[in-house]
Parts: sequence; C-alpha cells; structure tokens
Amino acid sequence: MNQLDMKGRHGVITGGATGLGYAIAQRMIASGARVTLWDRDIGGMGTAAEKLKAEFPGAVVACVPVDVAQAEAVAQATRQTLAIAPVDALVCCAGITGPNTKVWDYPVDAWQQVMNVNINGVFLCCRELAPHMRERNYGRIVNIASVAGKEGNPNASAYSTSKAAVIGFTKSLGKEMADTEVRVNCVTPAAVKTAIFDQMTPEHIQFMLSKIPLNRFGMPEEIAAMVTWLCTEDCSFTTGAVFDLSGGRATY
Repeated sequence: MNQLDMKGRHGVITGGATGLGYAIAQRMIASGARVTLWDRDIGGMGTAAEKLKAEFPGAVVACVPVDVAQAEAVAQATRQTLAIAPVDALVCCAGITGPNTKVWDYPVDAWQQVMNVNINGVFLCCRELAPHMRERNYGRIVNIASVAGKEGNPNASAYSTSKAAVIGFTKSLGKEMADTEVRVNCVTPAAVKTAIFDQMTPEHIQFMLSKIPLNRFGMPEEIAAMVTWLCTEDCSFTTGAVFDLSGGRATY
C-alpha cells in the first residue's frame, strides 16, 4: 500500500458503517487520520468502529448517528462532530439504489427517497460543513457519485438522476469555494461489489458487469485509495472535478 498523508487530520464519512464508507475509513486511518462515522444504523456503526479499532490499534474513531436526508439531524450531527475536533475532510458516501424498474412503473415514494438520500443528503452535509471549512480556510470535500450519473442506467432512473445531480452540485460548490483552500471533488465509480448489491436485481448486476471492459467489479479499497488522496493536502490544484473509477466503462 502506498503512503498517503492525513496525519493529524479529521475526516467525516457519511454511510461509514458499511461498504465504501467503511473502506474509506480504513484507508484514512491507515493514512494517519482520526475519523468520525456518520450513519443512521447505530448498531452497525458501533460494530464498524470496534472493527476499525481492532484493525488499527490506537485509532481514534467516533460515531455520530444521523439521517442525512433530515436537515435538523445533519445540523445536530455537525454540532456534535465539531465538539470532537475541527473537520478537515468530508466524504459524502451515504446512498441507496432504489428499485430496478422502468420509469413508468417507478413508485413516486421510492423516487423521492432516492433523491432525499443521494442528493439532498449531500447538499445538507456540505451546507453545514462548508462554512466551517471556509472559516478555517482549509478543507477537502469528496462526494461519491457514479458512472450511472454520466451514462444513465436503464431501470435505475432515480439512482442515475441523483448521481448526475451530485456531479453538477460538486462542480458548483467547487467553484464557490475556489477563493479558499477548500477543494471539492467527486468520484464516479462503476459497480463496486458491496452490500449495496443486495438492493439490486441479479439482472441489473449482470448488466453493470457487462459494461465494464476490465470484466470485473471494482474493489472497495480501490475507491478508498482515490478518495483518500483527494482528501490530502496533495490534492491542491484540483476542484470541481470528476474522477472516474470505472474499469474502462466511462468514455467522457
């Protein structure tokens, strides 16, 4: 593993209890950071924290329960987290897929739920922590989008739309923060084999695999490596950018 420097830094990771969020927490800790996990699964988050402490003796891991789709919950989580330590990095990783179905069959409540978590959650978290980073004149924000947001996956209209919105939001915020030392970027992975697959049909999973030239799914640690680098001081001249992690799928 190559060395990334986050010594003395504090990273907040939404959806940190499982999947990509957990892998990002691992890589941040290995790079010297303390981390605070944000997740609505209180039990899962506690288990994740204990596993991280066992894997990395001496690691400093905090847990703050939050539903990122609720404005007051995010505001409260922000207050709790800032009482622990200033925040140097925010990774917005919490997300859901929604059902795999045609637009004309898509349940309205399911559409709204996907939007509430995948894009409204990103907005609310960034809205709370961006002023803190501006005040300190330092910060790194990384939003987890998806190659689906670039290409639009059939039978995943809400997910694709929400992730396209994350890309546009990231570009806007990156420009708004460009007068500071805060950098805002996003990554667009192709399918990564995590527990989120449990929310998808086998047919949709096979469709995603068929689109990847490397003919395999991404690994969580591969995404975590890129995300963690984007959270370091070395990422100094890149903002409002989109980084592909697609196994060759993305063409623009």
